[in-house]
Formats: sequence, structure tokens, C-alpha cells
Amino acid sequence: MQLINFLSNLAMPLVILVIVIYAFLEKIKVFEVFLSGAKDGIDVVISIFPTLIGLFLAVGALRSSGILDFIVNLISPLLNKVNFPTEIMPLALIRPISGSSSIAVATNIMKTFGVDSQIGMMAAVIMGSTETTVYTIAVYTASVGIKNTRFVLWAALIADFVGIVTSIVVCNLLKI
Repeated sequence: MQLINFLSNLAMPLVILVIVIYAFLEKIKVFEVFLSGAKDGIDVVISIFPTLIGLFLAVGALRSSGILDFIVNLISPLLNKVNFPTEIMPLALIRPISGSSSIAVATNIMKTFGVDSQIGMMAAVIMGSTETTVYTIAVYTASVGIKNTRFVLWAALIADFVGIVTSIVVCNLLKI
């Protein structure tokens, strides 16, 4: 275990050292390349900034409006029939939209039910097996100027749905 910790601590410094040695051998000016990449990164940030502001505003409005609770209450009879815990539903709804909001919801679930509880484990597995789909698609497509994301969005949301349902089924089967 100490060897693994030692190698983990050395990983990043070794990567940087390899890059610097390679650049030296190939006579590449590392700092100039770094500055060029940083300038390109700033351009990407500026181009996707309006998209990020819109997403953050929408997620904030969604969380403060109480619509998540309304949706959970509306579909809870159906969820109870298929043994889907209603306590997980706010996480399942917010996870495809926002990573930071879903972390807050998952943290709240784990504080309420405990990290070793069935609900806490389900929340952890959902967090690990799904993606912030809307955010990711918005950022990537905005940075390269793609306007039509209809098919990508549907495919990604179906994948999130499958990930969430599979997480619940596996946790129930394993009784984690």
C-alpha cells in the first residue's frame, strides 16, 4: 500500500518532468506553448460563458421553485409500484442537468439517510454511473459552434435513464 501511495504522489511530477525533457530534446519552447494554450483556453471560456450563465440560472430557478418536490410527489405512486425509492428521485432529476446541484442533493441524501444506508449507496452509485448530460452537451457544442443537438441530447438522456435504473436495480439485487 505504501508503494501505491508513493507512486501516486510521484505521478504528476513525473508527467511534468517527462513533458519538459521531451520538449527540451525536441527544442520546443514549453512556456510559449503553454501561453498559447492558455490563450486558446481563455477564448473557449469566453465563448461558452453565456451558455454556462444560462444553465446556472435555470438550475437555480429549478431548485428554488419547488418544482422538483412537485414532480416527485406527482410520480411517487408510480415509483412505489416499481420499488423505485422516491428519496432518490430529486437526484435522478437534477443529475443530468447540473453536477454541483446533484452533489448537493446527494450530500443531503447521505446526511439524511447515512452513507452506508441503501438509499445512500444508491445515490453514490447514481453519481458514479451517470453524467451531467445537459451541461456537458451545452459546453461542448457551444465551444465548437454546433446548434442542432436534438439527437445527441435524446441519446444521452436515455443513457442517463438506463444508468439510474441500473444503479437502483443493482443496489437492490446486491443489497448494498
